[in-house]
Amino acid sequence: MAEIDQSRFEALMGKALTDIGGALAVLMAHMGDKLGLYRVLDDHGPGTSAQIAAKAGLDERYVREWLSAVAAAGYVDYDAAEETFSLSPEAALIFAAEGDPRCLQGFFQAVKSVYDDEEKSTEAIRDGRGLSWGDRSPCCFCGTDRFFRPGYAMNLVEGWIPALTGMEGKLKAGARVVDIGCGHGSSTVLMAQAFPNSTFTGVDFHAPSVEAARTKAREAGVANASFEVAAAKDFTGKDYDLACIFDAIHDMGDPAGAAAHIREALKPDGSFMIVEPLAGDTLTDNLHLLGQIFYSISTCACVPASKAQEVGLALGAQAGEARLSAVLREGGFARVRRAAQTDTNMVLEARLA
Repeated sequence: MAEIDQSRFEALMGKALTDIGGALAVLMAHMGDKLGLYRVLDDHGPGTSAQIAAKAGLDERYVREWLSAVAAAGYVDYDAAEETFSLSPEAALIFAAEGDPRCLQGFFQAVKSVYDDEEKSTEAIRDGRGLSWGDRSPCCFCGTDRFFRPGYAMNLVEGWIPALTGMEGKLKAGARVVDIGCGHGSSTVLMAQAFPNSTFTGVDFHAPSVEAARTKAREAGVANASFEVAAAKDFTGKDYDLACIFDAIHDMGDPAGAAAHIREALKPDGSFMIVEPLAGDTLTDNLHLLGQIFYSISTCACVPASKAQEVGLALGAQAGEARLSAVLREGGFARVRRAAQTDTNMVLEARLA
């Protein structure tokens, strides 16, 4: 056995134990969300375990153990003198502020879905096959939409669209837009609400997601958005002013083929907006916490989804701007630029000339 550096060993062991605690804390956070416990804490705290359990309509003994776990994790505050638990204003944003981009419950739900599908993912890695998007845990679809929707609500209309070449004015006047890989339709509905003179078509190859998108549009009272079940390489329609793919081009089996189809569907002066996870162009650039998260989810979800499709390019969730730009140019786009970025996403604009 090779001689070990004791200090390095202790540091790595400490990190591994911290990660184990974090993994269990995410599970507790997700369970607390499903059980309504964070909402009770936010609305009625501070309270004893008995008071919180009564407000939530749950068994006190279970609630006491859950509260102890999240208090030990630092997610909930505990007053030993009063034996009460409470949610700080900061914690309320992270755990209870549904719809706020700082709330992580959608992210927790998406991570939980990765655990749900662990056996399928492991077998896919073992034999090199893909794992179709439709074969994933339903928690994946809901969690993905719930996680991304607040960020889109904050950035899409106010930041990303104005950063595109002349696009905001076109949309205000009346333009045709196709949103490819629309999932549950949050991005499509947000744009349709913001630009009532334009028409929007949401496209996804997962039929249950398209049904969810149609429901979301009806509930929002949006009349200028429609949805169709189709792949990125065979959706219908021509002469679009704007095509969009939000956090999905890296999941596609043939992203260059998708780009080529999109090129043919756009007007000559149209734009293709690609929103992707923020990443550098080398592995070294991405060796940090956000990179670890994206690579991990990509191992279990993004790469298997791509490998289950035609070509199976498997870009992965940390492809980087240079690799993505090369794929877009292979699809026939002459110009690609980074139009905007956030802490977690980059926005590329591809044009024909």
